[in-house]
Amino acid sequence: MVAWPSGKAEACKASIPQFESGCHLFITNEPPHGGSFFYMLYIIATPIGNLADITYRAIETLKSCDYILCEDTRHSGILLHHYQISKSLKSFHKFSEASKQTEIIADLQQGLTIGLISDAGTPGISDPGEKLIQACIENGIEVIAIPGACAAITALCCSGLNTDRFQFIGFLPKKASELQRTLDSILGYPGTTICYESPHRLLNVLEAIHASAPQRSIAVARELTKKFEELKRGTAQELLAHWKDHTLKGEIVLLISGHSLENSQDWQSMTPLQHVEHMRTTFDLTLQEAIYAVAKERGVSKRDIYNAVHRS
Repeated sequence: MVAWPSGKAEACKASIPQFESGCHLFITNEPPHGGSFFYMLYIIATPIGNLADITYRAIETLKSCDYILCEDTRHSGILLHHYQISKSLKSFHKFSEASKQTEIIADLQQGLTIGLISDAGTPGISDPGEKLIQACIENGIEVIAIPGACAAITALCCSGLNTDRFQFIGFLPKKASELQRTLDSILGYPGTTICYESPHRLLNVLEAIHASAPQRSIAVARELTKKFEELKRGTAQELLAHWKDHTLKGEIVLLISGHSLENSQDWQSMTPLQHVEHMRTTFDLTLQEAIYAVAKERGVSKRDIYNAVHRS
């Protein structure tokens, strides 16, 4: 629940009819969590395609900010104009994040309320924001997340793959050797792996997966929430065959199903050392990659597996 001084909340309430739903502001004369109304950075999720995919709370929060940080002022200006939000936009992207951080922290410490948005989805998730958030925490500035759209979770929900355990990798490495090492580690992970990828690189990634794990189930989500939304499921070879005859464009989320030991020896009957050796030989992993994969599969720390291996 967002808490603002009553005057600012009432001003927002008058401008947004949806306030009648009652699921938005908590009007109060007391600061949140016993702190200050100031020293506040809002991390605000915005639509990943369809402009309707924004919460009332996000709109209310954007209207309350003194200014809004965004990757591209032209792109974010479309969203603000659509919802009649008249606030100053300031550019904040991966190339300017470090240089602008000191100025932003100073503004927050002067009592300004600042919102951070990205071009699409949740800031800080493969988008600018992580370092600024860390700096705010180090300086005692409260950071509040306003949840909403996230391409990774949206794709996972409709992928048909396991959702009990999953990991998010972000963008895969571009260098071929680093990509292969990363894929080897991913293919040893027991849960679903979520990655972001570009259209011109996806086919190469699918070819690499096919070479290492031809039967592995994969889902590719493209242009989520947009006009040409597409979600294809199958093996890497099946997906490669599909895109031989179809143009591959747009934002892409790649999901890879987890490794299963159902058709081999159950890891519960293995010692940690045996488990590590099994992963190394099955997936051609380095020792460190195998230790990481085994720790993930067993749900223990890497240090525990490392110590068990080196004591053996």
